Amino acid sequence: MASVGFHCPECVRIGSARNRTAYQILTFNPLVVKLLIAANVILFVIGIGMGDGLQGQIVADGLIIRGGLNANLGEWYRVVTSGFLHYGFVHLGFNMYALWLLGPAFERSLGKLRFSLFYSTAIICGSFGAMFWTPNGLTVGASGAIFGLLGLATVAQRSSGYSIWKSGLGMVLLLNFVLTFTVSSISVGGHLGGFISGLVIGFLLFELPKKTTLPKYLPEILMIFLAVSAYAGTLAIS
Repeated sequence: MASVGFHCPECVRIGSARNRTAYQILTFNPLVVKLLIAANVILFVIGIGMGDGLQGQIVADGLIIRGGLNANLGEWYRVVTSGFLHYGFVHLGFNMYALWLLGPAFERSLGKLRFSLFYSTAIICGSFGAMFWTPNGLTVGASGAIFGLLGLATVAQRSSGYSIWKSGLGMVLLLNFVLTFTVSSISVGGHLGGFISGLVIGFLLFELPKKTTLPKYLPEILMIFLAVSAYAGTLAIS
């Protein structure tokens, strides 16, 4: 979950960004974010249509992340598909609202390809965290990716010289982590895995370039390496 009340890292730099006009920002089309939200909603509706509860048999038939993946490598897709499934309208609504709140600014600043790669990596790292924390659990939801965005926003704001407490992001993080550790139905590992991936990638994208000149495409290569490592780790411990 996430809440309003804090500024995106790009928004707080608008005043000093000479190469970006208000018109460009207001007319930007967050196509990737829209497609991601559409995919989550469509799978949710399909699940309802298939019956057997709000999420339906689309979960029971094999898209959910669960223990035992290593015993059946043909189900490799669960590591990703679990990040597009939700238990109930509230679960779906909170995650999609958070994605709409956080996603467009990063899609705009990172570019569609790099943002897509980041989101995919955060989903996989969330799956790794979920399996690491509860190897025999059943986990679904985009929360790993959402917490990845929160981690990315944390590093981006600090790198820009803005306090996460003054911007409101600190309180959002505090609230979400309190809920993470106090609500029994929430995947602690999934949230932590996604958040840590956001911190790592945020350092790579916002902090490291301030210290040294990075080779072209190095961020993309390292994100792919992180995603592949987390995927392999998920299979290994499940």
